[in-house]
Amino acid sequence: MQYMLLIYNDPTTEPRYGTPEFEAMMGKFFALNEQMKADKVLVSGEGLRGIETATSVRVRSGKTETMDGPFAETREHLGGYYVIEVPDLDAALRYAAMVPSAQWGTVEVRPLMTYNPAG
Repeated sequence: MQYMLLIYNDPTTEPRYGTPEFEAMMGKFFALNEQMKADKVLVSGEGLRGIETATSVRVRSGKTETMDGPFAETREHLGGYYVIEVPDLDAALRYAAMVPSAQWGTVEVRPLMTYNPAG
């Protein structure tokens, strides 16, 4: 089964770009990437640019509305994701706990739905 690991962080609590702490964190992410590749569970994953680059879209009464930034008001921002293929939720939770920023942020684990019956 495929699961998405959604990585949420409060930018004020994560290591600042360019610091030794940031480099250490990124090293842990790269190590996790390699571990998931070696375990043959990694389907895809990537970081996201900052929320200042986001545009939200919604349609109300047939009219398309766009807004700068994310729609939700929260301190934690969606900063990246992994899609993994593992046997069950317990395995997905083990990998989520390995995400370095789970130590100061949140990793939401959600099963993916399959809408393509042709496979």
